Amino acid sequence: MPKTSPLQFVQEVRTEVSKIVWTKRRDLLVTTGLVFLMATLASIFFFLVDQVIRLGLVGLLGLF
Repeated sequence: MPKTSPLQFVQEVRTEVSKIVWTKRRDLLVTTGLVFLMATLASIFFFLVDQVIRLGLVGLLGLF
């Protein structure tokens, strides 16, 4: 690996940082909202599945 001077390193870092495309605020808020929505829907779904399984097991074990 070729060695670079600290000045050249800083210049290369600045060049790379200038290539970064930052997310727009609106896109960030929409994406965050969708993540919270999907997490809420998943938690409701798994809660309902858990309740159905529990009721099934209680009913099955109640027979014995």
